[in-house]
Amino acid sequence: MAYENILVSTEQSVMTITINRPSQLNALNSVTIQELNKALALADVNSEVRVIIITGSGEKAFVAGADIKEFADFSVEQGRLLSALGHKLLFDFVENMNKPVIAAVNGFALGGGLELAMSCHMRIASDNAKMGLPEVTLGVIPGYGGTQRLANLVGKGKAMEMITSAAMITATEAQEWGLVNKVVAQAELLSTAMELAQRIAKNSPTAISAAIRSVNAGFKPGVNGYNEEIREFGRCFGTADFREGTTAFLEKRKPVFEGK
Repeated sequence: MAYENILVSTEQSVMTITINRPSQLNALNSVTIQELNKALALADVNSEVRVIIITGSGEKAFVAGADIKEFADFSVEQGRLLSALGHKLLFDFVENMNKPVIAAVNGFALGGGLELAMSCHMRIASDNAKMGLPEVTLGVIPGYGGTQRLANLVGKGKAMEMITSAAMITATEAQEWGLVNKVVAQAELLSTAMELAQRIAKNSPTAISAAIRSVNAGFKPGVNGYNEEIREFGRCFGTADFREGTTAFLEKRKPVFEGK
C-alpha cells in the first residue's frame, strides 16, 4: 500500500513504520494519523508480522508534536472530536494492539509525539532525544492520552511537573524516571530496537497477546488486573503455542511457534 507520510518495511517478522515528514519535524496531522492506523491495522492481522517498531525519519525528531495549523481555529466541539478520534485511530489503538509496539525515539518527542511513544508498549531513546508535553504554552492540555499515560509511567508528581511547566527532559532523565526502557547512541537506535524486536518475535504470539491484555487490564478503571491475568493464563492452555512450547521444553529443543 502506498502512503503519503509514512514508510513501511518488514524484515524477519518485524515491521518498521517510519513517520516521514522531515520538513515538519514529523508532526502528526490528520493524514498521518489515518495512515498510521491503516498500517497498524494491517500489521495486527498479518501473521508474518510479530512486532512493530515506530520511529521518525532523520535524526532531529521522532514526532515534534501535532500539526497546530490544522486545529488553530477549532471550536470546543471540534476540539473534543479531534481528541476522541485521535484516541480511537492511533493512541488507544496502539496500546491495545495484539502485537508489541516499540517506539524508537530519535530526537524531539513533544506533545503528540511523546503521547504516541507512551502509547507504545516499550520505548528506546537515542541519547539526543528530548521529551516533553508543551501544550499548556498554547493554552490547551495534552489531548491524546498524555495526562493519563505520563502519570502511569512516571508518577503523578512528575507528570504534573512536566505538564504544567511544559519543560523538556533529556533521554537520561526519561530513563531515570521510567519513561523509557533504554537509552543508546543515535547510530545504535534502530539496531537496538530491532534486536529487542527479534528477541520478542521468537516467543509465542498468543502468549504475548495475552500478556499485553493482562498488563493493560491493570491500568483500566474498574478492572481487576489479577482476575484478567487468571483468565488469560487459563486461555493459554487451549492454544497450539502452549502445546508446542511445553513439548519443545520436554524434548529439549527450541519451540517453533505459529501463533495459534
